[in-house]
Amino acid sequence: MIGQIALVGGDEFRKGCEEMDRAILGATGQKNPSVLIVPTAAARQHSSKAASNGVAYFSDLGADASALMVIETRDANDDDLLQPVDAADMVYLTGGDPAHLLDALSGSALLRKINAALERGAIVAGSSAGAMVMGLRMRFKEWRKALGLVSVVTFPHHERSDPDRVAAELARAAPEGLTVLGIDAMTACLRGPDAWSALGAGRVTVYRDGHWQQFESGETVELD
Repeated sequence: MIGQIALVGGDEFRKGCEEMDRAILGATGQKNPSVLIVPTAAARQHSSKAASNGVAYFSDLGADASALMVIETRDANDDDLLQPVDAADMVYLTGGDPAHLLDALSGSALLRKINAALERGAIVAGSSAGAMVMGLRMRFKEWRKALGLVSVVTFPHHERSDPDRVAAELARAAPEGLTVLGIDAMTACLRGPDAWSALGAGRVTVYRDGHWQQFESGETVELD
């Protein structure tokens, strides 16, 4: 069984995200799913607060939530610290600094465990920076190769953007052949067993071949 991916556009763990996140938790198929909050991207900010906010939030939604305090590269390769990943129903990468998160996870034991979790059917979710690093590439000051968990690119906090302008910029400067998802804050694009779907308060904008199309919560997001 191949697991599911949830790409969130930012502003995670806030009032107004509950319906979206209940749907993501429901996709685990577990009544009381185990959720690991990974605050690596917040290492330069307030990682403990990011982790505790996530744990409290998902606990209130009925999950068995706990923090996985991977802060630096050495933590991402600490086998003892990473043991809970083996049994998690969902691994959630918080927002923060995408460059630090990508550097910490690239080639790490945590990344291998995340891939193994997907193979056994778990969900891997990421918000803002957490979503950005999952794609084939990531745009943060410059284009970088990312983790490749999904074959798309995520632009978070997309409610701030003009789709026509973004489409023109991508046609001019992006690597060829990319499908880009512009995801609004408090909104997710969930890769389920058969299709992608939009969830949450905002929209998912798909950019491909110089064109764009928008999808609202509950709609199937067309990527082909």
